Amino acid sequence: MGTTSGNTSGIGRRDLVRRAAALGLVTVPTVGALGACATGGGDGDKDGKQAGKGTKSAKNPLAVEENAPLDVVIFDGGFGQQYAKDAEADYKAAFPGAQIHHTGTQDILTQLQPRFNGGTPPDVIDNSGAKQMDMGTLVAKNQLADLNDLLDAPSFDDPSKKVRDTLRPGVAEMGRFGGKETWVLYYAYTVYGVWYSKTNLAKFDAQYPETWDEMLALCEKAKKKGVAGWTYAGKHPYYLPFSLYPFIAKIGGPEVLTRIDNLEPNAWKDPAVKAAFEAYYELYKKGYVLQGTPGLDHIQSQTAWNEGKALFLPNGSWVENESKKTTPADFRMAVAAPSSLDKNRDKMPFGTIWASGGEPFIVPRNAKNPRGGMELLRIMLGKKSTQNFIKSVSSLTSLNGGTDGLSLPPGLTSCQETLAKAGKNVVNPRIGDWYVALQKEKIGVGALGEMMAGRLTPDEAISKIQRYADETAKDSSVKKYRHV
Repeated sequence: MGTTSGNTSGIGRRDLVRRAAALGLVTVPTVGALGACATGGGDGDKDGKQAGKGTKSAKNPLAVEENAPLDVVIFDGGFGQQYAKDAEADYKAAFPGAQIHHTGTQDILTQLQPRFNGGTPPDVIDNSGAKQMDMGTLVAKNQLADLNDLLDAPSFDDPSKKVRDTLRPGVAEMGRFGGKETWVLYYAYTVYGVWYSKTNLAKFDAQYPETWDEMLALCEKAKKKGVAGWTYAGKHPYYLPFSLYPFIAKIGGPEVLTRIDNLEPNAWKDPAVKAAFEAYYELYKKGYVLQGTPGLDHIQSQTAWNEGKALFLPNGSWVENESKKTTPADFRMAVAAPSSLDKNRDKMPFGTIWASGGEPFIVPRNAKNPRGGMELLRIMLGKKSTQNFIKSVSSLTSLNGGTDGLSLPPGLTSCQETLAKAGKNVVNPRIGDWYVALQKEKIGVGALGEMMAGRLTPDEAISKIQRYADETAKDSSVKKYRHV
């Protein structure tokens, strides 16, 4: 899924969805609108507006037109914009004649859809946040440039290595949608899981519970002292899968998530899904969820967690940067894999975690300077930009070994330790990348959010999600993707 969420400034998620739907910005209308600007052809548009090729050299391996302007749009969420502006300064140093236009926004879809429709998209986009453009639709409508030219270019720091050879395992493959083309470059490397404060757990003489029974016992102990076990982004309940999906894989094996991603019939009716849903529902039934959580957005839930009102928070590794203004100095932030439901029966061990490329960058096919967009990404994947990102926003990047020599903050240190403990037991569900509306609005808001608010039972939530998945599978306007 690879996504941080923007601050909606008190506007409810349902309000955003209704407004977006009214404007034709989500689900099927989005497909049609993007389809209106889909064209065939290859490198460059037909009316000659696209920048030409520059002189290819060791310093300019992508043959960027040196004086061509560069148009950059960055999602202004948990990572902010400064890391991109710093990379743009390096681009400007390499190409002094290039004028750079930088835009930061939390409203990617609404701002950029008219530009795609008008054939004037930016040169590179950080397509993230609650209102990101549907990646599967962009690919299906031939709106994106193939990034294999970037991946096969010499890396920024070591010309003897291709860019693809410097990336963490699986990152390049994430950008593919069933073919050899690579449409998306996931810049951040996100560790998803259950976040907690070592300091706050110590107040209960506890460490992170490795079994679900231990989790419930700790939540009960906390409840008796007026502290909730869990909170989450109630207005954005698609955050729940950050810990729920690897929990499902741990119980039933990674093949359960594969069947879900592939939209296979009855995939959601797997016993592992039912067991995981019932475990999470038990948190609600026993009063272990912070009161009022369904009405909290991501910032509010993180703040409540920072204030010690709840012990656990499902989230991604951007949370350390996004919540830093309210995080106590002695918080000792950490992330853990989901607790084991039954160590004797679970198919995967404790430590199984979801980690994958995050913060998806794309280069529109009809951009005026697509080579410039790719060059900016090549710069960003250099050690200087990577370490600037890590130090600035407390997140890993997709550059393998990018942390070498750095002193990491507590949350990021915990990410490294959690990844080491997981070893090969790392899962990467793709449903959120392939079917954004299904994952966020239907599974998240329409079912999981309702279940955790007590308005649906686990069985009802599963039936509803299976219906949503079946409808997507049968919808001929939605391009389908499968694990191969």
